[in-house]
Amino acid sequence: MSDYTTLQKNLSDVSGFLIALGDEKRQAIIIRLLEDVGCAGLQVPQLMAATQLSRPAVSHHLKVLRDAKIVDYRREGTKNFYYLTHVTSEIAKLQAFLTEAQEIMERGTLK
Repeated sequence: MSDYTTLQKNLSDVSGFLIALGDEKRQAIIIRLLEDVGCAGLQVPQLMAATQLSRPAVSHHLKVLRDAKIVDYRREGTKNFYYLTHVTSEIAKLQAFLTEAQEIMERGTLK
C-alpha cells in the first residue's frame, strides 16, 4: 500500500469522528459536557439550555456523538446522564493522521 493510500485510509477511519465534531450544536454539547467539572453527567434538559434546541434535536445530536464514541451515558432509574467518554482512541487516530499529513506538507514530498 502506498503512503497516500494509507493516509487516505487513516482519514477515512476518522471521518465519522470529524463529522460528529463538525456541527456547531454538537460542539456546544461537547463544551457543555467539558464544563461538567464533577463529570457526573448532564441530562437532556441541561443540554437543551446550552444549545437552545428541542429535546428531540438534542437527542439526535447525542446519538451522533455516541456513535462517534465521544459521548456515553449512564442510567439512574428513568434518568439518563450524558458525559464525555474516556475512550480517546478516535482522538489518537486523528492526531496521528494530522501529524503525518503535517510532516508530508512540511517536507513537500511523500516518503
